[in-house]
Amino acid sequence: MGKIVLTSNVTLDGVVQDPDGEEGFDRGGWFHQYVGAKDLQDWVARETQEALAAEVLLLGGQTNEWFADRMTQRNVAEGRVSPEWANRVRSMPKYVVSSTLEEPRWSNVTPLRGDAVKEVSQLKRKVDGEILIYASYQLARTLIEHDLLDELRLVIFPVVLGTGLRLLDGTSDNKPLHLVDARKLGDGLVFYAYEFAQG
Repeated sequence: MGKIVLTSNVTLDGVVQDPDGEEGFDRGGWFHQYVGAKDLQDWVARETQEALAAEVLLLGGQTNEWFADRMTQRNVAEGRVSPEWANRVRSMPKYVVSSTLEEPRWSNVTPLRGDAVKEVSQLKRKVDGEILIYASYQLARTLIEHDLLDELRLVIFPVVLGTGLRLLDGTSDNKPLHLVDARKLGDGLVFYAYEFAQG
């Protein structure tokens, strides 16, 4: 059985909205504003290691489009994305929860068009290893609500925005977690990994 892991960049007050500043959020762009060279180096190394260890990617429709744009050869050539990470993400099997995805823009994509909970439950039974979710916050909240998410990995950026879309808004009940990893990345980032308590 697979292990579903959500990995996310997040501000100290839990905001995940518009890290690169491309969505027009007035407090967007915090990813590059509050990260130094050593931070970025360690962040890229962690992301790459995580992708190499995972079996498949699970994405929502909008996140799928974002990563299809981001993981291009041009971005690799321009130094925006590490080659090893981009190559791994491009080559991985990708499952996309979307009722509208017709022609995927990159390879190894399987659309999941039905009920998200049912489709992801079947995927979890089928995959042996880690099922990695990037962003896809609406999907992540649904999986948390139905106790399908196994682990939460967060890279905390040293800024408080005070407003914006937060990762864990909207759960209907308490969701206990256990800390399984914590470490500093670079000079200013902190990585935390939590497993959801089952039962």
